[in-house]
Amino acid sequence: MPGKKQVICAGIIVADHVCSPISHVPAEGELVPAESMFLTLGGCAANVAVDLVKLGVNATPLGKVGDDALGHLVLSLLKSRKVESSQVICQPGLETSQTLIINVKGQDRRFVHSVGANAEFSDKDLTHEIAEQADLFYLGGYLLMKKLSSDHLASILHRVQKRGGITVLDVVTPGPGDYLPLLQPVLPYVDYFFPNEDEGQLITGIRDPLEQGKAFRKMGARNAIITLGSKGTILCSQEGSWRAGIFPVQFVDGSGSGDAFAAGFISGLLEGKNHLECLTLGSAAGASCVRGTGTTEFVFTQEECHQFIQNHSLGIEKIA
Repeated sequence: MPGKKQVICAGIIVADHVCSPISHVPAEGELVPAESMFLTLGGCAANVAVDLVKLGVNATPLGKVGDDALGHLVLSLLKSRKVESSQVICQPGLETSQTLIINVKGQDRRFVHSVGANAEFSDKDLTHEIAEQADLFYLGGYLLMKKLSSDHLASILHRVQKRGGITVLDVVTPGPGDYLPLLQPVLPYVDYFFPNEDEGQLITGIRDPLEQGKAFRKMGARNAIITLGSKGTILCSQEGSWRAGIFPVQFVDGSGSGDAFAAGFISGLLEGKNHLECLTLGSAAGASCVRGTGTTEFVFTQEECHQFIQNHSLGIEKIA
């Protein structure tokens, strides 16, 4: 894609085991049938890269998988989706990260996760040379990768900003913990921070997502986007704070919807859109994702996304 801006999507890469929505969680010893089960791509870096390519952006994932059957499946799936994967490290002796996603009708998803090779993604894998190739550098799954240090990440983000690039950070919080010391050195070099409201509460101890966004801005993030699932999104920026609703679509599976939102928002930034237009693009991409089972399969193409926005309206209100 000559002439297009380059995005590096670094972070966690996962093989997802996904079931179509089932009637209930099995009791001990019970078998509950699902219409379908399949293996697919997962993890923030892979999902966002795939979604961005569908949206017409030149995106490359950077992460680590094991030199095992699932790792080779991940590489094959990236290739089938026309995503360039030369920066995905396939390392012998490691197991590829996996997530079992259990979908129950009318309920939020349940996850069983094995960190696998993502636990070994470290400072030496995320080099300044790679990051500086990016017009926009995205890191997804921060806080889950224990060998990626906050000081090194801060230096990477700072260098990207100094050369005029945009920096985007997303997190995964593996349960309660003291995450502020890992974020405080990093957020001053983050242009767009994308936690969901549950992650925001775990990190800050604040329940109100608007106040979470304000807290992250006080820590240095230029913009904080708090995703609220079926309740929409809150954007906190220097210009003020806005709440966006959701587009009405048939909900089947929420897996990957946050990553699709991030990809839509990023595509808007690269098109030179303002923040409210980026919110609309992100919301449309996120809505497209939930229409079927899987993390990326139902995400709009660029043409589909723009056509959808022309035919549907999204409620956005300024709240601060």
